[in-house]
Amino acid sequence: DLSACLVGSEMCIRDRSTDLYALGMRARNAIYASFFLLGFLGLAWIPRIPEIKDSLNLSDGQFGLVLLASTVGSIPGAQLAGRAVHSYSSKLVVRIAGAFLPVGVFVIGMAETVQILLLGLFITGFNVAFMDIAINGQAVEIEKHTKGRWMSSFHGFWSIGAFAATLVGGLIANFVSPRDNLIAIAAIGLFAFQFVANYMLPAEHDGHLGEPGKDDAGKVKLIGKESLILWALGIGLMCSLIPEGGAYEWSGILLQDHMGIGKGLNAAAATTFSLAMIASRLLGDRAFEKWGHVNTVKYGGYIGGSLWGIGLFTGMYISDSHPTAGLILVCLGFGAAGFGMGPFFPAFNLAAASIPGIAPSVGLARVGLIAIAAYFGGPTIIGLIAEVTSLPVAFAFPVVLYMIVGLQSKYIKVREIKQ
Repeated sequence: DLSACLVGSEMCIRDRSTDLYALGMRARNAIYASFFLLGFLGLAWIPRIPEIKDSLNLSDGQFGLVLLASTVGSIPGAQLAGRAVHSYSSKLVVRIAGAFLPVGVFVIGMAETVQILLLGLFITGFNVAFMDIAINGQAVEIEKHTKGRWMSSFHGFWSIGAFAATLVGGLIANFVSPRDNLIAIAAIGLFAFQFVANYMLPAEHDGHLGEPGKDDAGKVKLIGKESLILWALGIGLMCSLIPEGGAYEWSGILLQDHMGIGKGLNAAAATTFSLAMIASRLLGDRAFEKWGHVNTVKYGGYIGGSLWGIGLFTGMYISDSHPTAGLILVCLGFGAAGFGMGPFFPAFNLAAASIPGIAPSVGLARVGLIAIAAYFGGPTIIGLIAEVTSLPVAFAFPVVLYMIVGLQSKYIKVREIKQ
């Protein structure tokens, strides 16, 4: 009868919801692992940068130009990722990027000439961007299936991976060459990515086609009325990622060449930055619930940027006469910057995936195209400023960008999770 049909239908819906929740929770753990691996491999070479730079006899300006290779790779990586995810699935894109990202790390480790280093950075930049779009797309759908907020903690695991890379590289710097360090990490990553991909959301549940029943655009013009919000979010994210790239790629050189800090300990600022960002991102989902995405990003930008600038200025000023105190102050500044920055990337990504009429993967890819290129290109700009002035002066640039992030936070609008 009718009542039996209704009861049966309700049970069927409930069973399907339970299955999606279980699938989402399994995929959640896989995405935690994927973000960790992306941070670990993507930044594996960071603690070895001073050695690689010195081995190739590069100045600050020359090294900044070399870093452009990552930018050149990341731009097509981000652009192609959105279309690939939308056309096929995020899981397939992760498998492809997971096979080639370790190749890039391997080539960087083998680099004995600038040309080989450029090739390694290009491959790495392309696949970091390619995978980043895919796993963020998975993250958005996992939040829907599990009816919970995980995005900030997902990015927290990226920060844990980045921290692990700087910690491992710093600890073994006096015993293991950059070549052996990076080859070992590449080998681990090659197998780990393929294993983790087995547990991600399958194509039918990863939302790569957009909202069911809605005609979400699979392509968006680069310039046009419908793309204005994407540009606003992209600029905010760009101003978030340039300081992040600068903090990781120039902090070791700042400490070694301008404060006289030796090998191993010159990773202190990057390590402090990573630890603070880990804490901030693991707490970020709670902050979003309590204060909202806009306020969390706005005050993180204003306060984090201000404290970073104060720490850098005072620490560098007294470093000649009080080197230990100077190092502590600089590291505290980097810590404040990392803590303030933590929620930036998750919030802007959630907003990009929440724009009505645009498929999440396409929104993520377009914002990523603007921002990820800046992540890799930002250190080049810092290097060029350093060449004209000095590296300590050049760090004023990322500090100013924090203030712009605070201003751009007003464009963040995140779709509510349906309970």
